[in-house]
Amino acid sequence: MKALVYQGPGNKEWVEKEKPGIQKPTDVIVKITKTTICGTDLHILKGDVPAVTEGRTLGHEGVGIVEEVGSAVANFKPGDAVLISCVTSCGKCANCKRGLYAHCEDGGWILGHLIDGTQAEYVRIPHGDNSLYPIPEGADEEALVMLSDIMPTGFEIGVQYGHVKPGDTIAIVGAGPVGMSVLLTAQFYSPGKIVMIDMDPARLALARQFGATDTIQVGAEDAVARIMEMTDGKGVDVAIEAVGVPATFDTCQKIVAAGGNIANVGVHGTPVELHIEELWIKNINISMGLVNTNTTPMLLKTLGNGKVDPSKLVTHRFKLDEMMEAYEIFGNAAREKAMKVILSA
Repeated sequence: MKALVYQGPGNKEWVEKEKPGIQKPTDVIVKITKTTICGTDLHILKGDVPAVTEGRTLGHEGVGIVEEVGSAVANFKPGDAVLISCVTSCGKCANCKRGLYAHCEDGGWILGHLIDGTQAEYVRIPHGDNSLYPIPEGADEEALVMLSDIMPTGFEIGVQYGHVKPGDTIAIVGAGPVGMSVLLTAQFYSPGKIVMIDMDPARLALARQFGATDTIQVGAEDAVARIMEMTDGKGVDVAIEAVGVPATFDTCQKIVAAGGNIANVGVHGTPVELHIEELWIKNINISMGLVNTNTTPMLLKTLGNGKVDPSKLVTHRFKLDEMMEAYEIFGNAAREKAMKVILSA
């Protein structure tokens, strides 16, 4: 089979690789029908995730058809259409029983990280019964790919961890795919004002289409000063960091109101400076984390009833064997006006 393989910082190849097989009774082999590229994959390629070793197939999102199941798999059979969760969970360990699937003792985020991932023609999914979801009949597969990772990430780590409430003023720093997922799912809680902050005017225009009440273009105006002007000097109730660089985290520190929340969603590859000398007196909370995907069943229902349409995030489409071109487009998202790319078999 063909797969996109990490070959060290800055290097990737679309190569022939051995098709995965069943290794444990709980495994499921899935033939990929649609997958995508995540910002985390770009962090890996920069060398920000040293646990990823050379030769690893990247990718942790996708949908496909069950090819083969292990002897202990009860919920799926060959031919079933499935959504692949970015987080693998055994369902039995102490962390899984707490709903902390991200820290499953025999799973967590392992696809495209510690084991081969989904940017390939086939992928092995450990603990398939707990790490796959049946695709509802007639569902939009492109939309479903967004439910592998970015939608639950934005919802859980941005909206839920940020304690977004009705009437809140929230600011999302970073209008990339995860920031847009925060924007879409924050509207479940009817915040009073949603401010999107980014450098890219095209992304800010898209954010307005998706429900942002206000936008601020970094570079064209002072984001902190503008937020303070909009909030009568108080700041925002929830500041959500969705980029993963020190400057955007610092913006969140400067714009959060007393009693507010900073929710860090972005993947950081370098340390940030925490201004605790200024924040301690403001009674704020800071949260961060890796998605658990325990909201995926609920998000599947919202997709089914039309409450949210993540397919709107898809801007570019490729064939699976156009993987290298897709990376070029996604890696230059601002120039190419790219949000999410879909690669289809």
